[in-house]
Amino acid sequence: MFRTALRNVLAHKARLLMTVLAVMLGVAFVSGTLVFSDTIGNAYKNKSAKSFDHVSVAIQPDRSSEPSGEAGQGAKQQPLLTDALLKKAQDLPGASSVIGDMSGFTALADKNGKLVGQNWGTTGANFYPGADGKDSRYDFTAGHAPRKAGEIALDSRTAGRTGYKVGDTARLSTDGPVTEQRVSGIFDTSNGNVVAGGSLVLFDNDTARKMLGKTEYDQIDIKAAAGTSQAALKSAAEKILPKDTLAVTGDTLADDQDRMIAEQTSALSQTLLYFAAISLFVGIFIIANTFTMLVAQRTKELALMRAIGASRRQVTRSVLTEAFLVGLIAAVTGFALGIGVAVGLRSLVNSIGASLPEGPLVIAPMTGVVALVIGVVVTMLAAWLPGRRAAKIPPVAAMNSVHATPTVRGLVVRNTIGSVIAALGLGALFMGVSAGKDGMPYMALGAGLMLIGVIVLTPLLSRPFIAAATPLLKPFGVTGKLARQNSLRNPRRTASTAAALMIGLTLITAMTVIATSMQTAINKMAADSLKSDYTVSMANYQPLSPEVNKKLAALPDVEASSPMRVAYGEADGTFTRIAGVDQKHIGELLNLDFTSGSLDGLTGNSTIMDHDTADRKGLKAGDTTSVKFDDGKTAELKVTGVYRENDMLNGLFTPTAVVDPHLEKTADEQVLLKMKNGPSDRAEDSIVKALGENPAIKIQDKQDISDEVGGAINLILNMMYGLLAMAVLIAVLGVINTLAMSVFERKHEIGMLRAIGLDRSKVKQMVRLESVIISLFGAALGIGLGIFLGWAAGSGISESVKTYVMEIPFARIGVFLAIAALVGVLAAMWPARSAARLNPLAAIKAE
Repeated sequence: MFRTALRNVLAHKARLLMTVLAVMLGVAFVSGTLVFSDTIGNAYKNKSAKSFDHVSVAIQPDRSSEPSGEAGQGAKQQPLLTDALLKKAQDLPGASSVIGDMSGFTALADKNGKLVGQNWGTTGANFYPGADGKDSRYDFTAGHAPRKAGEIALDSRTAGRTGYKVGDTARLSTDGPVTEQRVSGIFDTSNGNVVAGGSLVLFDNDTARKMLGKTEYDQIDIKAAAGTSQAALKSAAEKILPKDTLAVTGDTLADDQDRMIAEQTSALSQTLLYFAAISLFVGIFIIANTFTMLVAQRTKELALMRAIGASRRQVTRSVLTEAFLVGLIAAVTGFALGIGVAVGLRSLVNSIGASLPEGPLVIAPMTGVVALVIGVVVTMLAAWLPGRRAAKIPPVAAMNSVHATPTVRGLVVRNTIGSVIAALGLGALFMGVSAGKDGMPYMALGAGLMLIGVIVLTPLLSRPFIAAATPLLKPFGVTGKLARQNSLRNPRRTASTAAALMIGLTLITAMTVIATSMQTAINKMAADSLKSDYTVSMANYQPLSPEVNKKLAALPDVEASSPMRVAYGEADGTFTRIAGVDQKHIGELLNLDFTSGSLDGLTGNSTIMDHDTADRKGLKAGDTTSVKFDDGKTAELKVTGVYRENDMLNGLFTPTAVVDPHLEKTADEQVLLKMKNGPSDRAEDSIVKALGENPAIKIQDKQDISDEVGGAINLILNMMYGLLAMAVLIAVLGVINTLAMSVFERKHEIGMLRAIGLDRSKVKQMVRLESVIISLFGAALGIGLGIFLGWAAGSGISESVKTYVMEIPFARIGVFLAIAALVGVLAAMWPARSAARLNPLAAIKAE
């Protein structure tokens, strides 16, 4: 039986080609996803990674000892990691070198004035020379380390991207003002942020302290001398530790880092694997369908084997052996193709506006094992049912080509099971909808059950759909009628093929509905919340210097401006955000929807409050609330108004004079601007020039804000489009398989049609129409189900995003239907050509 199976594989290579392709693409997607996930995970790891080669013991602030709750909340902390402590560390027995480490945001402009490293951070750090004048963290390849104010060094990757060389002048900013610095040297580093595509600027130690606003080191790194263990050095370091600091070994730091990175990348890996599972699920449909057709082709052959003594088990094993060989070949080729898929996915994501961290391609041995197991096991599982079904056909009936059609009882059982599963899914979905934002687990369960239920019911649903499509086929005459009849000839096969396409389009449509609705909600939120024309903030979302607001307010084009100066605290025991604003102009810059009171009277010790906070404490305009700021001090504020909050505007608003005394350092979160003649290129240019063309400062209008928030949504959507495209491609192979099998089974019929006058072009048209019907059936099911699931998911989102209203993107749905029709036309090309090239006389003689 094994030799028979092997000869069948070798003798029918073309017949098995589609099966190999279906399995190969499924394996390619899974292995490609694993390689992509490992590569991105490794790149994220590199980004977050720090080399601990120069660290045997690190002295750090003990964050667990910081005061929490009401006692001393946000109180100013005394510097801990000072030069005095560093000097003590240098004198420790067993310490060979000590480095004081500090770093922070540093916006470096390229030669065109644009921010460098904006995707993975632009960082500044100190160069801390040892006795030999070197810092073991950096290896200089040109020039020398910065020695004084006005000098910087750049990492070699950044220097290569920007074209900066030793002696050039570079513009940069750390907290607002732009300075020009001379490039004194270029260095190599293993810093993970740089490896991932960021930039690193080095200052001399004193300049770094000033530029980065540091009063102490972030960490003190101690390198053990030869013969001194990390444990011994840690014990010695603990004797000099001031209060609220701790000593950690380099090995512990490395282990903590690995654990943290694993947690950060696990969500990404799981998401990607979900899509791999979807593709594999689609592939199972196609593989099972393909083996069903292959077994149907060999009905007489298998019956003859039964007639000469082969048992049912042997026949089933013969089919499974073929599946094993096909799966093995497909798994190997699919794994190789998967590596290309990983490279393509990365290029695709980068091309749609998301810069992933740089890093080498990672091909783990386990990925190859998984690809092999998936290819072989999934193929054998998908082939088992057709093989078992073939073995049960009586030999005499099979040799007489008496193919048993599905019994009424079998169809009733299938439709009953499908209806029950779909009903359970519908019930779980409505439970999730009624539970609101806490009902997402029910929604996920309901969506899965509904998808499975519809898949089971597709044979039942195919008949009314094809009947509804009959008027569209009438203009094609006899070929349209034949295409309709061929589609109904084997509803299970038609349904199985359409289901594969349906799965991908269901997910794509649901995500598109949610993403489009979210984007509209964000645009509405920005339009409803802001009267200002521009917001000005730091590119890294750090506080702005108050000088920025003063400069902008003095511009002749500016009609009104206000800083947004943020503190945190508790209002009558409820934790809240407290924004200090310019009470004279804030009404011209924010569009607040008041439920009681107004902005009038927002002077002195007064505040306006969001509705949720006020409602929890039963406050209204005219009441007084007690606000305890995070520095531990309390203020009594009169409530002059209560407004409806959203994701952009919430918390308390009060004059800056109320907030300033409670800030450790006076700084603005952002500045709001209203221009005399509205937003324009000229107005924006005047703002840019007033701020010294600073790369660290971000200037946004309402659309920019919407695009920034919505950009993350579109990025996720585009990534999903790319991932689901593979599932759709596998579904296309399913359509080709179904049509090829249909043509094979109908050789005799097609020969008769040709003999009585149906020309080749009409034969091609008949096959193409059949393909389009199947594709549109799958698309209609997928789009309809996707819209319904999008509505269900959106009901949970609307509770947290007040402006969310479901919006159906009809234009994109039209594109999806057009793509489905195109899929049908393209998938039919080869089967239609094969049908048209059949010799009528030979086909009529075909058994």
